[in-house]
Amino acid sequence: MLPRGRGRLRALGAGLLLLLLLLLLLSGLYLLSGDLPYGRLLLPAPCSGGALSGLGAHVRAVEEENRQLREELRRSGRGETRGGTACPQQPTVQKCELLHVAIVCAGHNSSRDVVTLVKSILFHRKNPLHFHLVTDSVAHNILETLFQTWRVPSVSVSFYHADELQPEVAWIPNKHYSGIYGLLKLTLPRALPPSLPRVIVLDTDITFASDIAELWAVFARFSDKQVIGLVENQSDWYLGNLWKNHRPWPALGRGFNTGVILLHLERLRQASWEQMWRLTAERELLTMLATSLADQDIFNAVIKQHPWLVHPLPCSWNVQLSDHTRAEQCYSEVSDLKVIHWNSPKKLGVKNKHVEFFRNLYLTFLEYDGNLLRRELFGCASAPSSEPDQLRQAPGELEEDDGCYEFRQQQLTVHRVHLTFLPYEPPTPHPHDVTLVAQLSMDRLQMLEALCRHWPGPMSLALYLSDAEAQQFLHFAQASEVLAARRDVAYHIVYREGPLYPVNLLRNVALGQARTPYVFLSDIDFLPAYSLYHYLRTSIEELGLATRKAALVVPAFETLRYRLSFPTSKAELLSLLDDGSLYTFRYHVWPRGHEPTDYARWREARAPYRVEWAADYEPYVVVPRDCPRYDPRFVGFGWNKVAHIMELDAQEYEFLVLPEAFAIHLPHAPSLDISRFRSSPAYRRCLRALKEEFHQDLSRRYGSAALKYLTAQRQL
Repeated sequence: MLPRGRGRLRALGAGLLLLLLLLLLLSGLYLLSGDLPYGRLLLPAPCSGGALSGLGAHVRAVEEENRQLREELRRSGRGETRGGTACPQQPTVQKCELLHVAIVCAGHNSSRDVVTLVKSILFHRKNPLHFHLVTDSVAHNILETLFQTWRVPSVSVSFYHADELQPEVAWIPNKHYSGIYGLLKLTLPRALPPSLPRVIVLDTDITFASDIAELWAVFARFSDKQVIGLVENQSDWYLGNLWKNHRPWPALGRGFNTGVILLHLERLRQASWEQMWRLTAERELLTMLATSLADQDIFNAVIKQHPWLVHPLPCSWNVQLSDHTRAEQCYSEVSDLKVIHWNSPKKLGVKNKHVEFFRNLYLTFLEYDGNLLRRELFGCASAPSSEPDQLRQAPGELEEDDGCYEFRQQQLTVHRVHLTFLPYEPPTPHPHDVTLVAQLSMDRLQMLEALCRHWPGPMSLALYLSDAEAQQFLHFAQASEVLAARRDVAYHIVYREGPLYPVNLLRNVALGQARTPYVFLSDIDFLPAYSLYHYLRTSIEELGLATRKAALVVPAFETLRYRLSFPTSKAELLSLLDDGSLYTFRYHVWPRGHEPTDYARWREARAPYRVEWAADYEPYVVVPRDCPRYDPRFVGFGWNKVAHIMELDAQEYEFLVLPEAFAIHLPHAPSLDISRFRSSPAYRRCLRALKEEFHQDLSRRYGSAALKYLTAQRQL
């Protein structure tokens, strides 16, 4: 038997040994907790009903850097304060406080993504917004027009030229598919106005499922040293060893994803952010040679060196749907979702247990009617408009008992316009080049492939579609080998709104985007002769249109047959004309429209000949790109081309009929507007009223020279 004192010593030693083993076990579990979902600690948090033990505090002291990081993650997710265990209410944003959002966008496809992102933000928002868009020239042209025509109350937009910022990051090799534009977020503290203290930065492949003001409110939870708010990366990329020789850039634990960033610009500038990220990038590039994830690699390398800069955001603010993502551990209910990030190169095709839900949410905003987002923020004053008074008149101010209310309403409607909806490459400059200009709606999409086969030159087409129809058109164009092979066809979406077809507005949109010196003003139902494009270029040069004010007339024909062996020459066309397979256009219902072309003379003509204007003349013509625009008051059916030809004549254009040119109109079901014109006396009365107003305006612009048009009209 051992002495009693020695037994107590052995018992005490055994207890100390067990305590030491327990300490080592808890330390190991803590250090391994980086593999737990987004740094959730094993120890209970004060606001979750438990209490931190002294032993737990001792364990956390093992690694100070990781402690700071994980403590911030825990506080962000559970609402703790830095100084104690109280759980205050979430900070809120003041009513009508202006929120700032920055987005880098380049190219046609990225511009479409921005629209869907903005829709999701506008749908949930309750505050005024200021978008700061860093764009290339393509995206600038698209988005500037879109926002100007969208006219969303309490939304302002500023543009910054990406070309001016590229030299700051062009020295960084980048393997990411975003290219140099994927690095430009590093330059935002310098690029954005010095007076701007804070901004939310978003990737274009983001979809919001909550009010962005909730995210803005997180700025109030930054400590004095924190300058960047980020969500932890939800894949194993920065842990390394994904494949043999996989070597990621340095990062704290899993690192952070930069699809959603809160930037405290004021503090970043004070901390010499530009010098900080440059020095870090230069040092790491000595061994890494290039970035794999663009700006994200550099942000993470900076944070690894300066961990106190980051304020970890709850993972629901950036649910990342990349390959091998751990995002499923970020939410348990729909209410947990704040922001969805399609950060896989596969985008909607990414693998995820709940991808159908996420995809449907995205498609909801993709096809959502953007006109419905033009809603006022109650209690928040909108910025005064700089538009002329006549453009600011709202359709609601019209008298609804006016017999022509629909026509007046359509004239005042401002349509959203999305230019170059698909990738487009302007033609190589040529002094005699010509663009085919036309407009269409969803029921004429089938004409596009045939038109591309007949016209090898550039085209500018305006499509009148709803948001959902625009996506159908996108799928149609991408699935068509004929359309996908053409990069010189510019498709411009004018979004549907109002009861009547705004035919002349559509023509003006397409005409305004032509990039060649001359335009062929056609309609989508016409197929030009196979040789017409090259023939027009030759005729423009031979007739000296550069120094001559002339409109070249392309004679129009039509067939009532849905299947036609299209003529390859004038001789073949005349043969079809003689056997009744072709007719001069509208000879049986509207002969005045093309009678002055003088088809009898055209049959024998070998050289261009001049014809005189006559009332109701509406030929299809080739004119300089800077010709008069169409009068947008003419909507629906009737007099839309007649008014334009009249103005060309008023400006002293001579009309020259080309002897070897022709286009053939193909049959189709009558449009709703032409049916209304034929059946409704009220419709025709309104059209007469528009004609009279047009004549009055013409007289004011051209004086006594315009009297002949009114006289000719009254003689009919």
